[in-house]
Amino acid sequence: MRVRERRGAVALAGVALLAAVVSGCGIRTTSVPVDAGAAPSRLPCSVSGEDVASQAGEQGVPVRVYLECASGLEAVDRTVPRTDDKNPRGTRVAVAQALLNQLLAEPSASEREAGFATSVQGPLTVSAGREGDPEGSLRLSRQPEDLPAAALSQIVCTYAENGVTADGGTALLGGPGPYPVRRYACTAGLKERPDSAAPTRPSS
Repeated sequence: MRVRERRGAVALAGVALLAAVVSGCGIRTTSVPVDAGAAPSRLPCSVSGEDVASQAGEQGVPVRVYLECASGLEAVDRTVPRTDDKNPRGTRVAVAQALLNQLLAEPSASEREAGFATSVQGPLTVSAGREGDPEGSLRLSRQPEDLPAAALSQIVCTYAENGVTADGGTALLGGPGPYPVRRYACTAGLKERPDSAAPTRPSS
């Protein structure tokens, strides 16, 4: 009988000890903020210089094109082939098509890893403005207003950045239809919200 009582007392002592350990070392609520480490950082929206250099060709001309990243537009460095056209108008169209090709192409592996994407989809080409268009105009093979807003924003900001249609952060663009060209502006607001309508300025 005494043996059973002794065993019962030991068992009760064990339970009491376990309860004390749990209450002393367990996780308790607190009103003091707990530092759990840095929050996950957002996509950097940038590629290293080594990645850019690996994409550059020996005969390439450095340019900057605008891609989508983190709900906005960010410029990335690219290279386009040199042109031997001695006609300034022909050179402008060749550069404009080369820039458009860059926007149509899938971003590189390093750019995709950094969060870059493009909304510009083919088929899409560019040609010189027709007679009566303001100097420096370009005509896309589709009406600009028929393109997805983000795609047009990419084109406008890329052309404005590289000065292929006009100066002052604008791009003179039209389409194949019998409509006048429009001067689209690449503004800070458009870069922040590329899904919004590209603002326009007087074309003359």
